[in-house]
Amino acid sequence: MSKTTARSDRAHLLSTLGVGIPDALLNLALTHRSWSYENGGVPTNERLEFLGDSVLGQAVTVMLYTRYPDLDEGELAKRRASLVSTVALARIGTTIGLGEYVMLGRGEDLTGGRAKASILADTVEALIGATYLGLGGDVATALVLRLVEPLVSDPNTFGRSMDPKTGLQELAASLGADAPVYEVTESGPDHRKTFIATVTVGALARATGEGSSKKQAESVAARQAQALLSAGTP
Repeated sequence: MSKTTARSDRAHLLSTLGVGIPDALLNLALTHRSWSYENGGVPTNERLEFLGDSVLGQAVTVMLYTRYPDLDEGELAKRRASLVSTVALARIGTTIGLGEYVMLGRGEDLTGGRAKASILADTVEALIGATYLGLGGDVATALVLRLVEPLVSDPNTFGRSMDPKTGLQELAASLGADAPVYEVTESGPDHRKTFIATVTVGALARATGEGSSKKQAESVAARQAQALLSAGTP
């Protein structure tokens, strides 16, 4: 799927986000590097992603500090890590239907790029960055808080899902299954590597995850395996 088949009517996305990101910034935020590679090296959303990551982290940190006055630094750090993780951001991206709008190269699209956790998470951060540049810090912070609120209110967010690898290990043990085994491969240049992790839990589950680090890829794979085991579907 190329730009011509990505959803071009972005009014619904902006309505869902509740912000009026200027067209040029919105277009940039939705431009994945695979689209750039196949279309003459046009600018990508990676710089916006970098900015959005910082805005996201600050907004979530302040929110948690204010909302949970009785939690110590260690617990606050764990909750922050959970809310800004690739898994959490991909969940947000899936909920708002973001995959329909991302401009992907044909190769990335044919391999399921619109549903990849890393692409969805990165694009969520890019949209936050675009909001910051186009509409200011207060609007960007408000957007972050709206996006993460369903996760904060979900009791499962700060349970087993806080650390997917530990959660998977505990779930496997509770089922009497073998301990999870991870295999990780990597590709791409040193400054922009992509990691793909495969986790196997005996004969019960096998799942994969992608990320910009080994830890990130393993966490995504572990979350997918948890879902398979919880559903009883190998």
